[in-house]
Amino acid sequence: MIYIIAAILIFGVLIAVHELGHFLAAKACGVRVNEFSIGMGPALLKKTKGDTQYSLRLLPIGGFCAMEGEDEESDDPRALEKQGFWKKLLIFVAGAAMNFLTGLLIMICLYAGAQGFYTAEIVELDPAFPQQGEDGIMVGDVIWAINGERIYLKSDVSTVLGVVDLDENGTIEMTVKRGSEKLKRTLTLQTYTDENGAEVRRYGFTYGGIVEATPLVRLQYSWYNTLDFVRLVRMSLMMLVSGSAGLDDLSGPVGIVSTIKDVGEEAQEEAEKNNQNGFAAAAESILYFGALIAVNLAVMNLLPLPALDGGKVFFLVINTLALAIFKRQIPPKYENYIHMAGFALLMALMLFITFHDVMKLL
Repeated sequence: MIYIIAAILIFGVLIAVHELGHFLAAKACGVRVNEFSIGMGPALLKKTKGDTQYSLRLLPIGGFCAMEGEDEESDDPRALEKQGFWKKLLIFVAGAAMNFLTGLLIMICLYAGAQGFYTAEIVELDPAFPQQGEDGIMVGDVIWAINGERIYLKSDVSTVLGVVDLDENGTIEMTVKRGSEKLKRTLTLQTYTDENGAEVRRYGFTYGGIVEATPLVRLQYSWYNTLDFVRLVRMSLMMLVSGSAGLDDLSGPVGIVSTIKDVGEEAQEEAEKNNQNGFAAAAESILYFGALIAVNLAVMNLLPLPALDGGKVFFLVINTLALAIFKRQIPPKYENYIHMAGFALLMALMLFITFHDVMKLL
C-alpha cells in the first residue's frame, strides 16, 4: 500500500512542479496569475497575496496555474494574450522545463553516493574477431555511436541494437572514440564459438569499462541518464508511429502506479535477499522511475498537439508568421475551440487507456 501512495504522490508532485514552472515564468514576465493551486478538488486553505490566490486543495493529484487571458479574451494589459512572442514562449515551455530539471535533479541525488560508473569501453575482443588493430577495433576504444545514435551509457548499446533495423548480415555503423579521434567502423554479425563449444552469432567485442565517480563525472552521468530518458520517449513514439508498438503497450496513470508498486516491491525483495536495506533500495528504484516519468512528461507536453504546451507553442509560431506575412492571425476563440477539442480527445484516450490498465490488472 505504501508504494501505491508513493506513486500517487509522485504524480501529484510532478504535475504540481509543471504548473510551478508556468507560475514562475508568468510572474517573471509580469503576467497576472489569478490562482495558483497545489492539488485539485475542494480548497482546504486559501490565501490571497497581491492579485494571486494561493490554494491548497484536497486531492494531491497535481495543481493548476490560472493566468489572466489564458482561455478567454481580456482587456487587462497583464493578460497572457497581451504578451509578446518571447514571453509567451517562455511561459509555455516553462512547465516542461521544470519537469526535465526535476528528472535531472533526481538523478543527481541518486548518483551523489556513486563510486563509479560503467562505460561503453571495449574491454575484450574475440580472438577470431576479423577487424582487430588500428584500422579496426582495439581494446580501450569507447563506443561513441551506433547507426547515428549517440551512446551515453553502457546500457545504451543493447538498447540501440534492440531497435535499429538490421539487414540479414546484421550490419551496423559504429563510431568509436580512440583518444581524441572518432573513428567510423562497419561491423557485421559473425559466427563465434563460445566457452561451451557452441556456435553463436555476435559482433565479437565485449564492452563495460569503469570510470571513477568524481563530482564532475557524477554530474556528467546524471545528465547522460536524463538525455537517455528523452531518447527512450522518442524511440517509443517512433515505434507507435511505425506500428511496431500499439495501444496495448501504452500505460495511463493506473498502469504507471501499478508499475511503480511492482518496481518498489521487487527492489525491496531483491535487497532483502542480499541482506540489504529493502526500503532504501525500493525508494531508490521508485525515484529512478519517477525521474523517467518526469522527463517523459516534459517531452510529451512539448508535442505539437492541441491542449498540450507544444500545441500552444505551435499556434504561437503560426500566429506570429501569419501576422508578419498576412497581417492577420487566428482569432483566440477559434484557437481555444481547437484546444478544447484536443483536450476532449486526450481525455477520451486517457479514459480508454485507464480502462485497459484496469482490465489488465483484473
